[in-house]
Amino acid sequence: MNKFAYYVRVLSGMRLKRFKPILDRAHEISGRSKLWLTADMIRCARRYGCGYHDYIQFGMYDLTDEQRATMVTRVVSRKLMDTLNDERDAHVLDNKGEFARLYGKFMKRDVLALSEASEAEIDAFIEKHPHMFCKPTDGACGHGCFIYDYDPARGREGFLADMRAQGVGVCEECLRQHPEQAEFNPSSLNCIRIITLIDSGGAPHVIYAVQKFGTKDVCVDNYGPGGIGCRVNVDTGTVDWPAVIGEGYLRETFTVHPTSGKQLVGYKIPYFKEACEMCCEAAMVTPTLRYVGWDVGITPDGPAIVEGNDFTDYLFYQHVPQTPDGIGMLPVFRKYVPEFER
Repeated sequence: MNKFAYYVRVLSGMRLKRFKPILDRAHEISGRSKLWLTADMIRCARRYGCGYHDYIQFGMYDLTDEQRATMVTRVVSRKLMDTLNDERDAHVLDNKGEFARLYGKFMKRDVLALSEASEAEIDAFIEKHPHMFCKPTDGACGHGCFIYDYDPARGREGFLADMRAQGVGVCEECLRQHPEQAEFNPSSLNCIRIITLIDSGGAPHVIYAVQKFGTKDVCVDNYGPGGIGCRVNVDTGTVDWPAVIGEGYLRETFTVHPTSGKQLVGYKIPYFKEACEMCCEAAMVTPTLRYVGWDVGITPDGPAIVEGNDFTDYLFYQHVPQTPDGIGMLPVFRKYVPEFER
C-alpha cells in the first residue's frame, strides 16, 4: 500500500466521538488550548504521519521537531511492515494451525488444530488435556480466547459442538506459568512481547521488549481487555520503567500491579536471556518476515513461544512514562536497516 493510499484510509477511519476524548485529555495534560492542539495534530499528521492516538501517547505536544522525527508513528509503522515483511508469508503467523506446524519446537506444548485433526487425535488430546486454552483460527488482541474444561459426559460431539459455537480453530495445552510471573496475576499467562528485527545483513536482533500482565481475573494479558505493559531493559531483563494501561491516552501508570500489589519496577524476569535467544532462532524460520513481535510465556523450565505477530503494535514502543528522553524507536530501526527511509 502506498503512502498516499494509507493516509486516505487512516483519515477516512477517523471518528469525532473517538477524537474528542483524546483532544480533551491532551488539553488537560498539556495545558495548551484545543485550537493549538488541533492545529499541531494536523501538522504532525502531515509531517510525521502521526495519528491522534500517536500524538497523545507519545506526548508530541511537548517534543521538539528533532524528537518528533524519531517516533515510529502510524504511517511509519505501516511502511516498516511493508518494507521488512513479505505480506505473502504473513499467513504463517496469522493462522494458528500453520504456526503450530512451523514453530512447534518453540511452543513446548501440545496443540490441536481442529480442522485437520482426526477423531483419534481429538480423543487423545481431550483425554490428556481436559483443561485447555482455546483460540479462533485467526485472531488478534486476545479476542475469542478462553479457558475450556471438557465434560466427559458430553463426549467428543459435545466438545466439537462447543468449539463450533465459539468459533474455535485451535486448542492448546495450558502452559504452566513460572511462579514469579503468576504472583502478579495467576488468571492469565503473563507474556513478554519480544520484538525481533533481521538486519540488512541477515542477522536477527531483539530491539524491544514489554512484559505484559493481565488484571482482574482476565484470562489474557492483552492491552485491550485491560492488561498493562512494562517496558523491559533488553540488556538486563529488568523492568526499569512504570507500567502503562492499554488505553495510553489516559496516561495511567503503575509501579505496582493494580490487582496483586506486587512491585513492578525493578522486577527481573526469569529466563529473559533464554527467551531472547529463542525468539532470534524463531525469527530465522521465516526470514522473509524480518520484523516480528513474539509473545513468550515463562514456565518453571524456561521460555515458550505463544504466538508471533507481524503487526507488533507500535504504540507501546514510545509511551511517555517509558520514554523519558523523548527519543523514539526510529533510530534503532535505522541502526539495523540503514537504508530505510521514512
